[in-house]
Amino acid sequence: MLDPVGIHYDPARESGLERLIAAPLPPGGHERAARLIALLRATGVGKYNLAGAAPDLSGLGQRRRILVPGQVEDDASVRLGCGAVATNLGLLRTVREANPDAAILWKPHPDIEAGLRPGEVPEAELRGLADAVLRGVPATAAIAAADEVWTMTSTLGFEALIRGLPVTCLGAPFYAGWGLTRDLGTVPARRQARPDLETLVHAVLIAYPRYFDPVSGLPCPVEVALERLASGAGLPGRPALRLLARAQGWAMGLTGPFWR
Repeated sequence: MLDPVGIHYDPARESGLERLIAAPLPPGGHERAARLIALLRATGVGKYNLAGAAPDLSGLGQRRRILVPGQVEDDASVRLGCGAVATNLGLLRTVREANPDAAILWKPHPDIEAGLRPGEVPEAELRGLADAVLRGVPATAAIAAADEVWTMTSTLGFEALIRGLPVTCLGAPFYAGWGLTRDLGTVPARRQARPDLETLVHAVLIAYPRYFDPVSGLPCPVEVALERLASGAGLPGRPALRLLARAQGWAMGLTGPFWR
């Protein structure tokens, strides 16, 4: 996405995405977004489409399960969108303190697991804070195993909203402040609109980004991109993806006039 107003991960200034979220939908937009939500739920496609299995959490009993996604700590969304809690360890400690009787499911960020970005929580700390560590587990499988999500600014929170889970935000991600999340951090006062989930999804996944079809080599709508991701058709192999992940990691640490 290219944003001529601001950028979606910087809550300090307005973004084009915020304007889209607050604007009325075009004719047929609500129905299209509803169909997209259904497709995302049916295909299981998410931001990180890992090949791991669903976690076995049979030993946790009937306690409420809170999924806590780890984040890359030098990511711009963390540096710009977080307040007092801006580290993975701080996030885990905050969630445990607020929910002493819950089963906490810690999901490390895939880029951290791959050794690409910083933010690992030491094992000694994890033992006292997390009841289960979901390594290599697809985000959608982790969401399906949870009752709710607590996050700083992770996009996994948006994926959880798509799949009907309550989400608590300690920071100010692009999807917070619109009445769809419980916000414990400071969110921009300008986010006064109260969109439904379909309006949010339309803005975030249909109107805001531009998509490229790896099969045709042409621009495409989100539905075609989703089909490619679900089928794996035309996607680059692992070496190319690793190089792309490193380049993305470098770019996501940048802020300022470069993005304007």
